[in-house]
Amino acid sequence: MASNHLTSESKQLATWYFTFAAILFGAQLLFGLVAAIQYVMPGFLFGLLDFSIARILHINALVVWMVFAMFGSVYWLLPDETGIETVGIKIGKLIYWVFVAAIVVVVLVYLLIQVGPADETTIWFITEGREYIEAPRWADWGIVVVALTFVANLFLTGIKGKQSGIVTVLMADMIAFAGLYLAGMFFTDNISIDQYWWWWVIHLWVEATWEVFVGAIAAYGLITMIGAHRKVVEMWLWIEVAMLFGSGILGLGHHYFWIGTPEYWWEIGALFSALEPLPLVAMFIHVLYDWGKTQGAEMNAEHTDEDHVKSVINNKPAFTWFVLNAFGNFLGAGIWGFFHTLPQVNLYTHGTQFTSAHGHLAFFGAYATILVGMMYIAVQGTNGIKVMKHTKASIWGVSMITGGVVGMTVALTIAGYVQVLVSRAQMGATWAAYFDGQSGMWFTQAMDWRLIMGVVTFLGFVFLAKDLLTTGKSPVHER
Repeated sequence: MASNHLTSESKQLATWYFTFAAILFGAQLLFGLVAAIQYVMPGFLFGLLDFSIARILHINALVVWMVFAMFGSVYWLLPDETGIETVGIKIGKLIYWVFVAAIVVVVLVYLLIQVGPADETTIWFITEGREYIEAPRWADWGIVVVALTFVANLFLTGIKGKQSGIVTVLMADMIAFAGLYLAGMFFTDNISIDQYWWWWVIHLWVEATWEVFVGAIAAYGLITMIGAHRKVVEMWLWIEVAMLFGSGILGLGHHYFWIGTPEYWWEIGALFSALEPLPLVAMFIHVLYDWGKTQGAEMNAEHTDEDHVKSVINNKPAFTWFVLNAFGNFLGAGIWGFFHTLPQVNLYTHGTQFTSAHGHLAFFGAYATILVGMMYIAVQGTNGIKVMKHTKASIWGVSMITGGVVGMTVALTIAGYVQVLVSRAQMGATWAAYFDGQSGMWFTQAMDWRLIMGVVTFLGFVFLAKDLLTTGKSPVHER
């Protein structure tokens, strides 16, 4: 991304974060494809890249590219919301390169070493072995330093500049964002205690702090793209903070079913985890209703020419991704999450492909969509575009990525259903039942379709990357 139209150093730094996030997004999809192929053909890359390593790279690249895009989103919106340049931007740029270097080293270790000795050196220098947060201990501390520096930049800017509800929410949220990660950094040899704190990172870090972050970004995006009333989006943002921090903390209980905590957590966790996506959807519906009824009507009354009516939304690719976020969040995190969190159901679905189906649609719908939308907002600002329209590449990109992820979700749901029916209900969750469930025709065909849909998703990413790199020069946009 060229930065010739950007006068703000904060926005320039944001484009760096977005660029590296896009690279990691591609890596996530690539290693996901490798793992999907290995599921269908177990001998693929045998002796070169173990399935467990491909899976680690796939999942951790997902988490890290989203963190990079989140930091980029904040650096992009801070000058707009506070009216000043981000405080401490020089140290922010230095920390960016530290973060990038750390990620590159960790990935190379995963690829070149893969398995370490069963002692402390493995935890410190190769992998901690905790699912989703496998980063070695030295990288953990590096991530904390990077996050705290970022939080300091955000706070110093928010205190010095003009106040806004969006920045205030982000300031509070980022304290929790940095703090909750610490829960997964200490070691205990009691597996129940270890899992208890591990879930604090996996659930609260993602389903509380990340969801609140998405609400703040959605508020900024709706104001930026369609001129939504700030009082409406900020009202829903505060409702979302209350509901998400409340439901996110209580919703944590739906993970406690298997680790020996009191039974009352089962129902509490299942109920409140289902409430998490509701305020974000409500924000979108209220804002779009309010905008269509008042602002859109006013603007169109003033300008009767058809072209202007079409350009009320000043960034159509970004707006498409933001709308996908509202309803993808509701479907992936809400509906597919609720499918298997009730204790009576989770008894059968735990550890099956139902979990994977939920994970794919939830991470895509709740986070990937809105972060890609922010990348398009950055491309628009970087290239000085007044109204950004869809190109063929942007339409192919969003259609193939969305279609591919939904296709994978359906395939994995079918596979999970087979596992529940055969491995759990019919054969009583024995060791032999596991293999019988895996060898069933519906399961194997579902894994084939998961791979096919993964290829579709990756091709969609190619279109997306092409569009992000080239659309700034396209003559289709209004300048």
